[in-house]
Amino acid sequence: MTSPLPPQTPSPPGPFGPRYRALSLGVLLMVLLIAFESLAVATVLPVVARDLGGRELYGWAFSGFLLTNVVGTVTAGRVADQRGSVLPLLVGLALFALGLLVAGFAGSMAVLIVGRVLQGLGGGALMALAYVMIGRAYPETMRARMLALLSSAWVLPALVGPAVAGVLTDALGWRSVFLLLLPLVAVAATLTLPALRRLPAAGGRVDGGPIRDAILLATGSALLLSALTLVSRNPWGALALALPGVALMAWTARRVFPAGTLRARSGLGAGIAVRGLLAWGFFGAEAFLPLGLGELRGLTPTQAGLTLTLGALLWSLGSWTQARLDGRDRGYGRRRRVQLGMGLVLCAIILAALTVVWTALPVWAGALAWAIGGFGMGLAFPTNTLIVMDSAPPEQVGSVSGALQTADVLCSALSAGLGGALLALAAAQGWSEANGLALAFGGALLGGLLGPLAASRLPARPLSGNRAEPESVTAAH
Repeated sequence: MTSPLPPQTPSPPGPFGPRYRALSLGVLLMVLLIAFESLAVATVLPVVARDLGGRELYGWAFSGFLLTNVVGTVTAGRVADQRGSVLPLLVGLALFALGLLVAGFAGSMAVLIVGRVLQGLGGGALMALAYVMIGRAYPETMRARMLALLSSAWVLPALVGPAVAGVLTDALGWRSVFLLLLPLVAVAATLTLPALRRLPAAGGRVDGGPIRDAILLATGSALLLSALTLVSRNPWGALALALPGVALMAWTARRVFPAGTLRARSGLGAGIAVRGLLAWGFFGAEAFLPLGLGELRGLTPTQAGLTLTLGALLWSLGSWTQARLDGRDRGYGRRRRVQLGMGLVLCAIILAALTVVWTALPVWAGALAWAIGGFGMGLAFPTNTLIVMDSAPPEQVGSVSGALQTADVLCSALSAGLGGALLALAAAQGWSEANGLALAFGGALLGGLLGPLAASRLPARPLSGNRAEPESVTAAH
């Protein structure tokens, strides 16, 4: 006679069980909206600039969003620690929605940039609060699943967002890319707020230092980018803005980034520098690729958006490839993979620039360029993150992770702003649009050229000491 089976313990409810379903859907919808908006603008902005004018402010549509995103992220996280998540969530949602409304009804490029600044503040706050909510509202057993879902909420807009934005622009006009999101913001608020009202405040003390540093870093960057935009019309005024801007950035950067970052010192400093240079090159060029393909090569927003989508698909393939290789060589090939990825990004920027300005090249070469660049980013971006995390002292992992994100956002903002300033300089000098776009791509190329030099200073092997050396490495040493 067989003994009866022990009663099965019911599996704990997942993130979409009755108790957590509304909050999970609200958090994911919130992140989807922010991801879509941050990725879709590159596709529609050429049409916006053609409609509103103000081409000299083109780069600010990216820089304004990114710089204020840092401020919103840091501030909301600190306020949530003291007062709970409800107040910063309401403010973040209101700012993001107001930014969509201002951008959607903008009558000039300057007003659109105001909308982008508001979107950046609100979006940064909401992204920080998404992680706060996962940490406070979900039990330990669900957090890993929610974090994985949060990552997926970024992947989907990266893959389809540019193409969807292009289709909306072709069918309904560029304003729809902003205005159609407003009802979804209200849905996200309705889903998340009831659950958050039941959570107690953490009662922590707000540390004003990180908030101050984020504001000063964003202010210094904005002053420098304003100087670059102004230099062709008022050199002395540009100098008056640039000097305090550079001083603020230099002083704050020493507080925000690990020692040796600005010099790409071997080890941790080089890892942070590589992250910034990767973002500088790839995202700086991506900001102007749809503009060049639309204005000089005649592509529609949908077609230009598909080019960016192809890059996102190959980024995913590159990430999968590096994960397989990392498991095979147990981390001993990481520096080579970062160098290879950065080399591919450099080639992609050059080919993309040539496709835009040299009509002898077929237009599909632009899509090929961004596929190459996307695969290079997939190889280098996560691999460099692994190197940095392996190099960070255990007690500094949190601050180093923050420095990585700040380097990413800051360098993307500076590169897009520099490209826009160079585009404005070319227009002020009466040069052709092709020459202006060549200069803009040249600004992004700085990251592609300096990146491999910084990557050569990354550790050649894992530093954590918890991996056995592969046989090939043991034999060589």
